[in-house]
Amino acid sequence: MEEDSLPLQISHYFSTTFNADNAWAHNSPATDWSSFSGNGLAIPFYGFDDPIFSSLLSENPALASASDEKSLRILHLLMAAAEALTGPHKQRALAGVILFRLKELLVPTESAATIVERLAVHFTNALQSLLAGKGLSFHRHPAADDLLALQLMQDMSPYISFGHLTANQAILDAVSGFQQVHIVDFDIKEGLQWPSLIQALVSHKNGNFTSPSLRITAVASGKWSTAKVEETGQRLTAFAASVSLPFSFDHCRLGRNQRFRPAAVRTVKGDAVILNCVLQWPQTPHRTATSVKSFIGGAAAVGACLVTVVEEENGGGEATVTVAAGFTGKLMDEMKRHWAMMEALEEGFPKQRMAREMVEKEILAPRIAAVVWKAYCEEEGRVGEWMAAAGFRRVDLSGFNVSQARMLIKLFNYGYRVEEEEPNKLVLRWKSRRLVCATTWAVPPPAAAEAARETRL
Repeated sequence: MEEDSLPLQISHYFSTTFNADNAWAHNSPATDWSSFSGNGLAIPFYGFDDPIFSSLLSENPALASASDEKSLRILHLLMAAAEALTGPHKQRALAGVILFRLKELLVPTESAATIVERLAVHFTNALQSLLAGKGLSFHRHPAADDLLALQLMQDMSPYISFGHLTANQAILDAVSGFQQVHIVDFDIKEGLQWPSLIQALVSHKNGNFTSPSLRITAVASGKWSTAKVEETGQRLTAFAASVSLPFSFDHCRLGRNQRFRPAAVRTVKGDAVILNCVLQWPQTPHRTATSVKSFIGGAAAVGACLVTVVEEENGGGEATVTVAAGFTGKLMDEMKRHWAMMEALEEGFPKQRMAREMVEKEILAPRIAAVVWKAYCEEEGRVGEWMAAAGFRRVDLSGFNVSQARMLIKLFNYGYRVEEEEPNKLVLRWKSRRLVCATTWAVPPPAAAEAARETRL
């Protein structure tokens, strides 16, 4: 049976193609490579003993085989291009030559391409955009494509649903006994996190045998974001009405400096206020570290009883070698993260090629462009680490929450696992690769909050 004959009900949207017009035109095929061989323009070599490559090979030992010489060459050129773009000498001409050479080596992201080749196409395009000074584009595909790709991703991987499920259960545990629940959501996007919580609240009867009411305030950052948020609010309102849950929806906007304004959130006395912050693709490629910290830093001002955070993890297993610092190291870390995601999809759904292609095209490719741009322009730390330093208190996850997360991954490929790294932290792994974590926090005491005020960006 051919691999695309399975009845997936997937349409013609699956068409991942290489964009030959992506600023390649200025690179002439007649480039004189010899002019780039001296005077400090030599391409840096990353060998097997280099931390950049040894860390990758430790997680993907199959790459070390002779048959993958082309893959290693591609990775070497990607790292060399990144070094030329951001190294101490900023050799943009050399970067352009290397990226042109990559174009010659790479093929379109078709089914015959390896994971390395498909990843390299996306990362090469992202580096080319940096070289061309295009900045981060927020072009969006049609909403139907977005929603279909997200649904496929949720059906094929626990990557998105893991964080949503863990955060939602923590919210349910925190609001037990309250009649009014108010969630302030940092980046609601399509609102995929909330239907399951709405359904759970319907059955979450309190002492008077009535369901609590739910209010969601979504944080928007601009005109496009506000319009998208309003569409999401309409869908959630309709869904809540269909299951008879008292529900209201509102939104507020970040200030001109992209900082959160607690005064813009309308709260009611007696509300159980929750701050929800999902810093995970496909969310928040456009939110800065400043806006994230200002949002979480406003928890006390809005009277939040719980802060839920979902963010991507850095680094692999215990045996992983620490890679070089700076942009090149961050680029390799993102390559390993997306490699793990694509490997998991291939191993879990080997015959669903078209579904995987759509996820790569609509979700992975735009996400790669965003994370490369952010790695180039921003210095970002881990939010959880900042919260601990700022005096936020860890809120233990319930045993049921941990068990539920472990039950979730049993629905997917054997390679996934969940680890309870701290009492308030669950980590999702693919094999040795740390992918995403969910943590729960309470606002710091007033004295600690005042002492930490100066640490906010």
